[in-house]
Amino acid sequence: MSGIVRPGGSDSVGGSSAVDVSTAGRLYGVGVGPGDPDLVTLKAARLIAAADVVAYPVARRATSGGVARAIAGPHLRDGVIEVAMTYPITIEQTDHPGGYEAAISDFYDAGAAELAVHLDAGRDVVVLCEGDPFFYGSYMYLHDRLAHRYATEVVPGVTSFSAAAATAGTPLVKRDDVLTILPGTLPPDVLTARLRSADAAVVMKLGRTFSAVRGAAEAAGVAGRAVYVERASSALERSAPLRDVAADEVPYMSLVLVPTQHGRVAHPSATGSVTVVGLGPAGAQWLTPEAHAELAAADVLVGYKTYVDRVPPRHGQQRLATDNRVEAERARHALRLAAAGSHVAVVSSGDPGIFAMAAAVLEVVDGETGPLADVPVRVVPGVSAMQAAAARVGAPLGHDFAVVSLSDILKPWRVIERRLEAAAAADFALALYNPASKTRRDQLERAIEVLRRHRAPSTPVVVARAVGSDAEAVMVTTLGELECGVVDMRTLLIVGSSTTRTISADGRGGPDLVYTPRSYPA
Repeated sequence: MSGIVRPGGSDSVGGSSAVDVSTAGRLYGVGVGPGDPDLVTLKAARLIAAADVVAYPVARRATSGGVARAIAGPHLRDGVIEVAMTYPITIEQTDHPGGYEAAISDFYDAGAAELAVHLDAGRDVVVLCEGDPFFYGSYMYLHDRLAHRYATEVVPGVTSFSAAAATAGTPLVKRDDVLTILPGTLPPDVLTARLRSADAAVVMKLGRTFSAVRGAAEAAGVAGRAVYVERASSALERSAPLRDVAADEVPYMSLVLVPTQHGRVAHPSATGSVTVVGLGPAGAQWLTPEAHAELAAADVLVGYKTYVDRVPPRHGQQRLATDNRVEAERARHALRLAAAGSHVAVVSSGDPGIFAMAAAVLEVVDGETGPLADVPVRVVPGVSAMQAAAARVGAPLGHDFAVVSLSDILKPWRVIERRLEAAAAADFALALYNPASKTRRDQLERAIEVLRRHRAPSTPVVVARAVGSDAEAVMVTTLGELECGVVDMRTLLIVGSSTTRTISADGRGGPDLVYTPRSYPA
């Protein structure tokens, strides 16, 4: 750190820890924008010109006062005290015993202490920050250390990605699109997943990360529309298609824009395809990034109307909703659309491979010998209903378990009963799908009779209805006290094994918890 006095000023930085707070100076975190001095806001310019002290970060190898100082230069008055906060380290190695994080933490501790001397002496301090102070800005670390001690005001600035979009002449988002901001320092696989699922994105913090960022963009299928921008709005600004940039020419002050295609995300396949997508049991909170990306990339959505309606409409995307009892026809129609060149997403609740549409699509493919047999088919997993139900109460499926559908529409009841008998005798915990409907009531009662021959009446039973929706209702009961009348088609049952336990909520608060121990007695 160093205190620099411009001509006409004083170099006194005296202060006392006992100074009355009412006489202390005011701290300002001021965003000066991405590079062009003309993009400094009127408020920022006024505060900079009136400040007693102006502080700013500067790289150790910088030949001048740094980027923020250069932007604010036209607004600095004679006599202002300048505090150049020189980073001890940027991208190089450090010999600090605590490593990089400790070295930077010590740097901000020292900077905050130096600024506190001026604030205690009654001087107003403006800390300059490139872009916006609270958007990946260096000021925020000083703010964390000082804002609770002094009157503080933060002045926003024009962000680098806003300037970059203007430089590239590229709208970032339209209508209901969501903009995702990503640091290039993320692991490449994480970055790929985030880019694949984003409507539009900005990737910050390039430099040494550039090659990995470009690789992630290629893997996500967005590199073709991505734009590279460096030093946006400054005299040295440059923009180019991402694929045209040499990795050894990329500075840290650069970013990648992945603008929206407004409802049409580039798909990696050049031919038609079918992707069976799991939506999870209910709600966007259980939709995986991969599933989100596939839904965005699809030309056509096909599925049971209730499930199609869970996917937000996208401009230019066709939606074909059908009745829930025509799975084979739905699958065949999706394959025909794909054979004609469309990217089709067949949507399914929960996980599509568990009593759902993945098997229906593959059954049709397996029975075809013509063009439909050659359509590429992928399955994107989703959170299953049994996973969601189990999580609501703890870990009832924590040991070996079996999954059985009680619907006898596609298999005889005698098969269901034989499987229940075998699973119960083997002491599996059981997840029971499709336990009852308006017209199927006696099957559940017969299934419970089978289970009661092998389980104690005290065996925990989880009754989970419509998990994740507004109608969610989850309760823990026992096999002896289970009332079949509360069960319908939106309900999933989990019946414990002989080792499954319930932890009462008494004294702890919250719901009862259910778990099956990982070990089993010899």
